[in-house]
Amino acid sequence: MARNSELVRQWEILREIDAARTGIPIAKLASTRKVHTRTIRRDLDALCRAGFPLFDDKVNGTSMWKLRAKPFRGLEETGLSILEMCALYFSRSLLQALGGSPFEDEMNRAFAKLERALPAASRRFLDQLPVLIKTKATGGKKHDGRKSREILARVMDASLSHRCVEMRYHSASSQRTKDYEIEPLRVSCADGGIYVTGWVPEYGEIRTFALERIRTLGVTDERFEPRPLPPEPFANSLGVFSGSPERVEIEFDARSADYVREREWHRSQEIIEGERGGIILRLCVSDDRALRAWILSFGASARVLAPAKLAQGIYEDIDAARERYAPRLKLPMLRIPATRQTIDNRFDLLRHA
Repeated sequence: MARNSELVRQWEILREIDAARTGIPIAKLASTRKVHTRTIRRDLDALCRAGFPLFDDKVNGTSMWKLRAKPFRGLEETGLSILEMCALYFSRSLLQALGGSPFEDEMNRAFAKLERALPAASRRFLDQLPVLIKTKATGGKKHDGRKSREILARVMDASLSHRCVEMRYHSASSQRTKDYEIEPLRVSCADGGIYVTGWVPEYGEIRTFALERIRTLGVTDERFEPRPLPPEPFANSLGVFSGSPERVEIEFDARSADYVREREWHRSQEIIEGERGGIILRLCVSDDRALRAWILSFGASARVLAPAKLAQGIYEDIDAARERYAPRLKLPMLRIPATRQTIDNRFDLLRHA
Protein backbone atom coordinates (compact mmCIF):
# COMPACT_ATOMS: atom_id res chain seq x y z
CA MET A 1 0.00 0.00 0.00
CA ALA A 2 2.89 2.35 0.79
CA ARG A 3 4.38 1.87 -2.65
CA ASN A 4 0.98 2.38 -4.27
CA SER A 5 0.50 5.65 -2.36
CA GLU A 6 3.91 6.82 -3.54
CA LEU A 7 3.08 6.06 -7.18
CA VAL A 8 -0.25 7.85 -6.98
CA ARG A 9 1.40 10.89 -5.39
CA GLN A 10 4.08 11.01 -8.08
CA TRP A 11 1.44 10.73 -10.80
CA GLU A 12 -0.52 13.61 -9.23
CA ILE A 13 2.64 15.72 -8.95
CA LEU A 14 3.37 15.14 -12.64
CA ARG A 15 -0.16 16.22 -13.59
CA GLU A 16 -0.08 19.30 -11.35
CA ILE A 17 3.26 20.49 -12.73
CA ASP A 18 2.03 19.96 -16.28
CA ALA A 19 -1.10 22.04 -15.55
CA ALA A 20 0.90 24.95 -14.06
CA ARG A 21 1.88 27.28 -16.90
CA THR A 22 4.45 29.22 -14.85
CA GLY A 23 5.66 26.29 -12.76
CA ILE A 24 4.98 25.31 -9.17
CA PRO A 25 7.17 25.44 -6.04
CA ILE A 26 8.03 22.38 -3.94
CA ALA A 27 6.45 23.98 -0.87
CA LYS A 28 3.04 24.12 -2.55
CA LEU A 29 3.29 20.53 -3.76
CA ALA A 30 4.14 19.44 -0.22
CA SER A 31 1.38 21.51 1.39
CA THR A 32 -1.30 20.16 -0.96
CA ARG A 33 -0.37 16.57 -0.13
CA LYS A 34 0.39 17.19 3.57
CA VAL A 35 3.90 15.72 3.32
CA HIS A 36 7.39 17.10 4.02
CA THR A 37 9.25 18.93 1.26
CA ARG A 38 11.93 16.20 1.43
CA THR A 39 9.28 13.70 0.30
CA ILE A 40 8.43 15.88 -2.71
CA ARG A 41 12.12 16.22 -3.59
CA ARG A 42 12.47 12.42 -3.56
CA ASP A 43 9.37 12.14 -5.78
CA LEU A 44 10.75 14.68 -8.27
CA ASP A 45 14.08 12.87 -8.32
CA ALA A 46 12.30 9.56 -9.02
CA LEU A 47 10.32 11.12 -11.89
CA CYS A 48 13.48 12.60 -13.38
CA ARG A 49 15.23 9.22 -13.21
CA ALA A 50 12.22 7.71 -14.96
CA GLY A 51 12.91 10.02 -17.90
CA PHE A 52 10.27 12.71 -17.40
CA PRO A 53 11.75 16.07 -18.50
CA LEU A 54 11.25 18.05 -15.28
CA PHE A 55 13.38 21.09 -14.52
CA ASP A 56 13.38 23.94 -12.02
CA ASP A 57 13.51 27.60 -12.97
CA LYS A 58 14.32 30.37 -10.47
CA VAL A 59 11.57 33.01 -10.24
CA ASN A 60 12.17 35.76 -7.64
CA GLY A 61 14.52 33.43 -5.79
CA THR A 62 12.02 30.53 -5.68
CA SER A 63 12.54 27.33 -7.63
CA MET A 64 9.50 26.75 -9.86
CA TRP A 65 9.24 23.22 -11.23
CA LYS A 66 8.13 22.80 -14.82
CA LEU A 67 7.72 20.18 -17.53
CA ARG A 68 9.19 20.72 -20.97
CA ALA A 69 6.48 21.24 -23.62
CA LYS A 70 7.86 18.81 -26.25
CA PRO A 71 10.21 16.44 -24.47
CA PHE A 72 10.29 13.49 -26.83
CA ARG A 73 10.59 13.33 -30.59
CA GLY A 74 8.17 10.39 -30.76
CA LEU A 75 5.49 12.42 -29.01
CA GLU A 76 5.94 15.29 -31.44
CA GLU A 77 5.18 12.90 -34.28
CA THR A 78 1.98 11.64 -32.62
CA GLY A 79 0.79 15.15 -31.78
CA LEU A 80 0.19 14.12 -28.14
CA SER A 81 1.51 15.92 -25.11
CA ILE A 82 3.44 13.83 -22.60
CA LEU A 83 0.51 13.82 -20.15
CA GLU A 84 -1.96 12.88 -22.90
CA MET A 85 0.35 10.05 -23.82
CA CYS A 86 0.67 8.92 -20.20
CA ALA A 87 -3.12 9.05 -19.71
CA LEU A 88 -3.65 6.68 -22.65
CA TYR A 89 -0.90 4.36 -21.48
CA PHE A 90 -2.26 4.46 -17.93
CA SER A 91 -5.83 3.61 -19.06
CA ARG A 92 -4.92 0.48 -20.98
CA SER A 93 -6.19 -1.72 -18.14
CA LEU A 94 -9.64 -0.24 -18.74
CA LEU A 95 -9.48 -1.06 -22.44
CA GLN A 96 -8.28 -4.57 -21.66
CA ALA A 97 -11.77 -5.27 -20.33
CA LEU A 98 -12.50 -5.89 -24.03
CA GLY A 99 -9.97 -8.71 -23.95
CA GLY A 100 -10.91 -11.48 -26.32
CA SER A 101 -12.81 -9.12 -28.59
CA PRO A 102 -12.00 -8.83 -32.31
CA PHE A 103 -10.21 -5.57 -31.45
CA GLU A 104 -7.69 -7.21 -29.09
CA ASP A 105 -4.80 -7.55 -31.56
CA GLU A 106 -5.32 -4.02 -32.89
CA MET A 107 -5.41 -2.64 -29.33
CA ASN A 108 -2.14 -4.37 -28.43
CA ARG A 109 -0.46 -3.02 -31.58
CA ALA A 110 -1.69 0.50 -30.80
CA PHE A 111 -0.22 0.39 -27.30
CA ALA A 112 3.04 -1.01 -28.64
CA LYS A 113 3.32 2.11 -30.83
CA LEU A 114 2.57 4.36 -27.86
CA GLU A 115 5.19 2.58 -25.77
CA ARG A 116 7.86 3.24 -28.39
CA ALA A 117 7.27 7.00 -28.01
CA LEU A 118 8.49 6.90 -24.40
CA PRO A 119 11.94 6.17 -23.01
CA ALA A 120 12.35 2.77 -21.34
CA ALA A 121 12.62 4.31 -17.86
CA SER A 122 9.32 6.17 -18.34
CA ARG A 123 7.60 3.01 -19.53
CA ARG A 124 8.78 1.12 -16.45
CA PHE A 125 7.34 3.84 -14.23
CA LEU A 126 4.00 3.85 -16.04
CA ASP A 127 3.85 0.05 -16.04
CA GLN A 128 3.40 0.20 -12.28
CA LEU A 129 0.37 2.49 -12.39
CA PRO A 130 -2.24 0.09 -13.86
CA VAL A 131 -1.67 -2.15 -10.82
CA LEU A 132 -3.80 0.41 -8.98
CA ILE A 133 -6.70 0.14 -11.42
CA LYS A 134 -8.22 -3.17 -12.39
CA THR A 135 -11.28 -3.98 -14.43
CA LYS A 136 -13.42 -7.08 -14.52
CA ALA A 137 -15.05 -8.02 -17.78
CA THR A 138 -18.48 -9.53 -17.23
CA GLY A 139 -20.27 -11.93 -19.50
CA GLY A 140 -17.95 -11.71 -22.49
CA LYS A 141 -19.36 -13.59 -25.48
CA LYS A 142 -17.58 -16.61 -26.93
CA HIS A 143 -16.60 -16.36 -30.57
CA ASP A 144 -14.13 -17.49 -33.20
CA GLY A 145 -11.52 -14.71 -33.02
CA ARG A 146 -10.21 -15.00 -36.56
CA LYS A 147 -13.66 -15.34 -38.14
CA SER A 148 -15.05 -12.44 -36.10
CA ARG A 149 -12.18 -10.17 -37.16
CA GLU A 150 -12.76 -10.98 -40.82
CA ILE A 151 -16.52 -10.38 -40.60
CA LEU A 152 -16.05 -7.18 -38.62
CA ALA A 153 -13.56 -5.84 -41.17
CA ARG A 154 -16.03 -6.49 -44.00
CA VAL A 155 -18.90 -4.87 -42.09
CA MET A 156 -16.83 -1.77 -41.31
CA ASP A 157 -15.72 -1.50 -44.94
CA ALA A 158 -19.29 -1.91 -46.21
CA SER A 159 -20.64 0.65 -43.75
CA LEU A 160 -18.03 3.26 -44.67
CA SER A 161 -18.51 2.73 -48.41
CA HIS A 162 -22.33 2.47 -48.12
CA ARG A 163 -22.51 -0.98 -49.69
CA CYS A 164 -25.06 -3.67 -48.88
CA VAL A 165 -24.06 -7.00 -47.40
CA GLU A 166 -25.54 -10.49 -47.68
CA MET A 167 -25.24 -12.66 -44.62
CA ARG A 168 -26.40 -15.92 -43.13
CA TYR A 169 -27.51 -15.38 -39.52
CA HIS A 170 -28.62 -17.68 -36.72
CA SER A 171 -31.37 -16.19 -34.56
CA ALA A 172 -31.30 -17.15 -30.88
CA SER A 173 -34.97 -16.25 -30.37
CA SER A 174 -36.37 -18.32 -33.28
CA GLN A 175 -33.55 -20.90 -33.36
CA ARG A 176 -33.47 -20.54 -37.16
CA THR A 177 -30.64 -19.80 -39.59
CA LYS A 178 -31.72 -17.42 -42.33
CA ASP A 179 -30.25 -15.39 -45.19
CA TYR A 180 -30.48 -11.59 -44.93
CA GLU A 181 -29.59 -8.61 -47.06
CA ILE A 182 -28.91 -5.54 -44.92
CA GLU A 183 -27.57 -2.01 -45.13
CA PRO A 184 -24.96 -1.88 -42.31
CA LEU A 185 -25.18 1.40 -40.41
CA ARG A 186 -23.40 0.96 -37.07
CA VAL A 187 -21.16 -1.36 -35.07
CA SER A 188 -21.68 -1.23 -31.30
CA CYS A 189 -19.83 -2.81 -28.39
CA ALA A 190 -22.13 -3.48 -25.41
CA ASP A 191 -22.82 -6.04 -22.70
CA GLY A 192 -19.74 -8.11 -23.52
CA GLY A 193 -20.54 -8.43 -27.23
CA ILE A 194 -20.33 -6.66 -30.59
CA TYR A 195 -23.49 -5.86 -32.54
CA VAL A 196 -24.20 -4.82 -36.13
CA THR A 197 -27.16 -2.50 -36.66
CA GLY A 198 -28.57 -2.16 -40.16
CA TRP A 199 -31.65 -1.51 -42.28
CA VAL A 200 -33.38 -4.69 -43.44
CA PRO A 201 -35.35 -3.98 -46.67
CA GLU A 202 -37.29 -7.24 -46.32
CA TYR A 203 -38.87 -6.05 -43.08
CA GLY A 204 -38.72 -2.31 -43.74
CA GLU A 205 -37.05 -1.63 -40.37
CA ILE A 206 -33.74 -1.32 -38.56
CA ARG A 207 -32.57 -4.46 -36.77
CA THR A 208 -29.58 -5.44 -34.69
CA PHE A 209 -27.50 -8.60 -35.16
CA ALA A 210 -24.98 -10.20 -32.77
CA LEU A 211 -21.58 -10.59 -34.45
CA GLU A 212 -20.93 -14.11 -33.15
CA ARG A 213 -24.19 -15.38 -34.69
CA ILE A 214 -23.25 -14.27 -38.23
CA ARG A 215 -22.33 -17.47 -40.03
CA THR A 216 -21.19 -15.95 -43.35
CA LEU A 217 -21.06 -12.40 -44.71
CA GLY A 218 -20.23 -10.96 -48.12
CA VAL A 219 -20.12 -7.38 -49.39
CA THR A 220 -22.11 -6.67 -52.58
CA ASP A 221 -21.74 -3.96 -55.21
CA GLU A 222 -25.18 -2.52 -54.41
CA ARG A 223 -25.00 0.84 -52.67
CA PHE A 224 -27.41 2.51 -50.25
CA GLU A 225 -28.15 5.91 -48.76
CA PRO A 226 -27.51 5.86 -44.97
CA ARG A 227 -30.62 6.19 -42.83
CA PRO A 228 -30.68 8.25 -39.61
CA LEU A 229 -29.90 6.42 -36.38
CA PRO A 230 -30.43 7.40 -32.71
CA PRO A 231 -27.36 9.10 -31.22
CA GLU A 232 -26.83 6.23 -28.76
CA PRO A 233 -27.24 2.49 -29.43
CA PHE A 234 -29.86 0.64 -27.36
CA ALA A 235 -30.82 3.96 -25.78
CA ASN A 236 -34.21 2.75 -24.53
CA SER A 237 -32.96 -0.47 -22.95
CA LEU A 238 -31.07 -1.50 -19.84
CA GLY A 239 -29.41 -4.07 -22.09
CA VAL A 240 -28.85 -4.50 -25.82
CA PHE A 241 -32.45 -4.55 -27.00
CA SER A 242 -34.40 -2.18 -29.23
CA GLY A 243 -37.95 -1.19 -28.48
CA SER A 244 -40.29 1.67 -27.69
CA PRO A 245 -39.88 3.14 -24.21
CA GLU A 246 -42.66 3.20 -21.64
CA ARG A 247 -43.01 4.46 -18.08
CA VAL A 248 -41.95 1.89 -15.49
CA GLU A 249 -42.29 2.23 -11.70
CA ILE A 250 -40.56 -0.15 -9.31
CA GLU A 251 -40.74 -0.05 -5.52
CA PHE A 252 -37.64 -1.14 -3.60
CA ASP A 253 -37.63 -1.81 0.12
CA ALA A 254 -34.99 -0.55 2.56
CA ARG A 255 -32.74 -3.57 1.95
CA SER A 256 -32.02 -2.52 -1.64
CA ALA A 257 -32.79 1.21 -1.55
CA ASP A 258 -29.21 2.43 -0.96
CA TYR A 259 -27.81 0.15 -3.66
CA VAL A 260 -30.37 1.37 -6.21
CA ARG A 261 -30.16 5.01 -5.13
CA GLU A 262 -26.39 5.36 -5.55
CA ARG A 263 -26.30 4.19 -9.19
CA GLU A 264 -27.47 5.56 -12.50
CA TRP A 265 -29.30 2.71 -14.18
CA HIS A 266 -30.68 4.79 -17.06
CA ARG A 267 -30.56 8.45 -18.03
CA SER A 268 -34.37 8.73 -17.60
CA GLN A 269 -34.42 7.55 -14.00
CA GLU A 270 -36.20 9.45 -11.23
CA ILE A 271 -36.06 8.41 -7.58
CA ILE A 272 -38.87 9.15 -5.11
CA GLU A 273 -38.32 8.55 -1.42
CA GLY A 274 -40.86 6.11 0.00
CA GLU A 275 -41.88 4.83 3.39
CA ARG A 276 -39.73 2.92 5.90
CA GLY A 277 -36.51 3.69 4.03
CA GLY A 278 -37.72 2.39 0.69
CA ILE A 279 -37.79 4.19 -2.66
CA ILE A 280 -39.74 4.21 -5.92
CA LEU A 281 -37.66 4.21 -9.10
CA ARG A 282 -39.23 5.61 -12.26
CA LEU A 283 -37.74 4.78 -15.66
CA CYS A 284 -38.70 5.33 -19.28
CA VAL A 285 -37.37 2.17 -20.91
CA SER A 286 -38.45 -0.70 -23.12
CA ASP A 287 -40.04 -3.78 -21.59
CA ASP A 288 -37.49 -6.39 -22.58
CA ARG A 289 -35.54 -9.34 -21.21
CA ALA A 290 -32.82 -7.10 -19.77
CA LEU A 291 -35.34 -5.10 -17.70
CA ARG A 292 -37.11 -8.21 -16.41
CA ALA A 293 -33.88 -9.98 -15.51
CA TRP A 294 -32.71 -6.87 -13.65
CA ILE A 295 -35.94 -6.63 -11.63
CA LEU A 296 -35.88 -10.35 -10.81
CA SER A 297 -32.28 -10.03 -9.58
CA PHE A 298 -33.57 -8.09 -6.54
CA GLY A 299 -35.85 -10.93 -5.48
CA ALA A 300 -38.39 -9.97 -2.83
CA SER A 301 -36.83 -6.49 -2.42
CA ALA A 302 -38.46 -5.20 -5.62
CA ARG A 303 -42.11 -4.87 -6.66
CA VAL A 304 -43.33 -3.54 -10.00
CA LEU A 305 -46.02 -0.88 -9.62
CA ALA A 306 -46.49 -0.07 -13.31
CA PRO A 307 -47.21 -1.00 -16.01
CA ALA A 308 -49.64 -3.79 -15.10
CA LYS A 309 -48.43 -5.97 -17.97
CA LEU A 310 -44.85 -5.92 -16.67
CA ALA A 311 -46.01 -6.63 -13.11
CA GLN A 312 -48.01 -9.62 -14.36
CA GLY A 313 -45.02 -10.87 -16.33
CA ILE A 314 -42.73 -10.68 -13.30
CA TYR A 315 -45.34 -12.48 -11.19
CA GLU A 316 -45.58 -15.26 -13.75
CA ASP A 317 -41.79 -15.62 -13.90
CA ILE A 318 -41.58 -15.89 -10.10
CA ASP A 319 -44.48 -18.36 -10.05
CA ALA A 320 -42.80 -20.47 -12.74
CA ALA A 321 -39.58 -20.48 -10.71
CA ARG A 322 -41.57 -21.61 -7.66
CA GLU A 323 -43.00 -24.48 -9.69
CA ARG A 324 -39.52 -25.61 -10.68
CA TYR A 325 -38.25 -25.57 -7.09
CA ALA A 326 -41.34 -26.97 -5.33
CA PRO A 327 -40.97 -30.62 -6.39
CA ARG A 328 -37.34 -30.60 -5.21
CA LEU A 329 -38.00 -29.41 -1.64
CA LYS A 330 -37.19 -32.13 0.91
CA LEU A 331 -38.94 -33.03 4.15
CA PRO A 332 -36.16 -31.74 6.48
CA MET A 333 -36.38 -28.29 4.84
CA LEU A 334 -40.14 -27.85 5.33
CA ARG A 335 -40.59 -30.04 8.44
CA ILE A 336 -44.08 -30.91 7.12
CA PRO A 337 -45.33 -33.84 5.02
CA ALA A 338 -43.79 -33.24 1.59
CA THR A 339 -46.94 -33.56 -0.50
CA ARG A 340 -47.49 -31.34 -3.54
CA GLN A 341 -50.58 -29.79 -1.95
CA THR A 342 -48.82 -28.84 1.29
CA ILE A 343 -45.90 -27.35 -0.61
CA ASP A 344 -48.22 -25.25 -2.75
CA ASN A 345 -50.13 -24.12 0.33
CA ARG A 346 -46.93 -23.06 2.04
CA PHE A 347 -45.82 -20.97 -0.95
CA ASP A 348 -49.28 -19.39 -1.17
CA LEU A 349 -49.03 -18.36 2.48
CA LEU A 350 -45.56 -16.87 1.95
CA ARG A 351 -46.65 -15.01 -1.17
CA HIS A 352 -49.68 -13.38 0.49
CA ALA A 353 -48.02 -12.66 3.84
